[in-house]
Amino acid sequence: MTRRLARLLPRRRRSSRPPRRLAALLLAIALLPLLPATARAADPPPPSAPAARSAVAAMQPGWNMGNTYDAIPDETSWGNPPVTRELLRKVKSQGFKSIRLPVTWGIHQGGAPGYTIDPAWMAKVRQVVDWALDEDLYVLLNMHHDSWMWVNNLATDHDAVLARYEATWTQIAAEFRDRPSKLVLESINEPTFSGTSGDEENYRLLAELNRAFHRIVRESGGRNADRLLVLPTLYTNSEQGRLDALAAELTELRDPMVATTIHFYGWWPFSVNIAGYTRFDATSEQDLTAQFDRVYNTFVARGIPVVVGEYALLAYDHNRPGIIERGEQRKYFEFLGNYARERRLTTMLWDAGQFLNRTTLQWRDPELFAQIRSSWTTRSGTASSDLVFLPKSEEITSRTLTLNPNGTDFQGLRHGTRTLVKGRDYTVSGNQLTLTAGALTTLAGDRAYGVNATLEARFSRGVPWRIDVITSDTPVLSNATGDTGGLTIPTRFRGDMLATMESRYDDGSNAGPADWTPFQQWDTSFTAYTPDSIKLTSAFLDSLKDGSRVTLTFNFWSGDEVAYHVTRTGTTVTGTPA
Repeated sequence: MTRRLARLLPRRRRSSRPPRRLAALLLAIALLPLLPATARAADPPPPSAPAARSAVAAMQPGWNMGNTYDAIPDETSWGNPPVTRELLRKVKSQGFKSIRLPVTWGIHQGGAPGYTIDPAWMAKVRQVVDWALDEDLYVLLNMHHDSWMWVNNLATDHDAVLARYEATWTQIAAEFRDRPSKLVLESINEPTFSGTSGDEENYRLLAELNRAFHRIVRESGGRNADRLLVLPTLYTNSEQGRLDALAAELTELRDPMVATTIHFYGWWPFSVNIAGYTRFDATSEQDLTAQFDRVYNTFVARGIPVVVGEYALLAYDHNRPGIIERGEQRKYFEFLGNYARERRLTTMLWDAGQFLNRTTLQWRDPELFAQIRSSWTTRSGTASSDLVFLPKSEEITSRTLTLNPNGTDFQGLRHGTRTLVKGRDYTVSGNQLTLTAGALTTLAGDRAYGVNATLEARFSRGVPWRIDVITSDTPVLSNATGDTGGLTIPTRFRGDMLATMESRYDDGSNAGPADWTPFQQWDTSFTAYTPDSIKLTSAFLDSLKDGSRVTLTFNFWSGDEVAYHVTRTGTTVTGTPA
């Protein structure tokens, strides 16, 4: 998992993006063709052995035991219970073929020169590895948050860091040298380096680490002599320059039992809800396909297997609902699973406890997991939205959604056990699905605010698409007074849900920490996790100019927009409806 603002917010995954001051530039250039890489191999890397390719294929799909043995300082520190064998059995029963076991070693080590790993810690790791192998799961074992805790100092403290890295892997290699071949080793998680002159130096440092890892494991003997090893790109990023640098490493190593790895968390603005990217749209799709295409062309097409060692959405968390709307999440995971299959990439879901509840061993959102699991083998139909809003203050009229069949055939609508009647309850013209006023009137019932009924759009394969019929009216925001520590705005949502927030000064310039866009980032600038309020964060309020009025425009999923004024005077903040 990516390095964190970590010690302060240990349960939240930090975005693996560059500093915000570059965000506007990134938005402008992210989809442009990348410049030729300077670290390109003189000769293409040799293909991996059939055994390596078949092993990586057999690892699909995979699951990360995140925020556990990578947690600081111990396995329960970031909110998950101790690992049990039952957890591994659950993971296996859900169709996973492999687990990735992230481990942070450095906080369980003695000092120089031995850097001895605490035997009790090693025993914990060994037990989980053995449990997983006994369940016939592949295990990808790595060195995790060490990457930003001490390995990142390689440029400025070279000899000491390299000695510690080598001592650590020498112990790990010796401990697991005789384990079955289903144990796979990964050199370092999301490698990053500080105090360097730029990418070329970063590439050299990563190549040095990977060579040391490779030599130590191979020379340790036993089954390590031909064990599958996984090497990352710089930052585990799939920009072409990073891929070419790793390809050059493989050309030098010429080891047939090596695979490569990248991570993927989606188009960054969509993945964190900033800059108005609230939907999994064509831009997000193009970002995904471009990255997977580069990985395929650089490695898979040359016979070198690739593991997407982590994938999810940066802002997905069961404790923070609403950042990314439920239907948009489902479209993202459906598309990702399918395109990864097309590009023959093995995927490993990053789960820090936000997907599988490790106390109850139940999926927190069974519908979402069903979508993820289905994507491993087939496509599912979706629609332009999973939300149909009916204003309570208006007469009910028909509503139309655009179906996205994704190669399937639409087969009808169900409400509970009842099949809706085509022609009376709905019509289909091309990919336009129209719910009739009569059907919606019945489904809305007494028209209480909120979800009145849930439909299932069924297709010829995959999982059904959920459609919520919702009664709503324009939300009402009230006066508020607070300070720069935070402002709570009393809000009557009246059945609606917040999508995003725009923020501008009276002169039209953007207001807020992300001053390159009017659409501020959910969680960084605002939240809406309670049924009676919207909250502005201290980071947002601290960023405002003293005495300058700001107009906030709250965008809701119904399409309604509500304007609100906020003014900071010293440390006092006042808010009023526009």
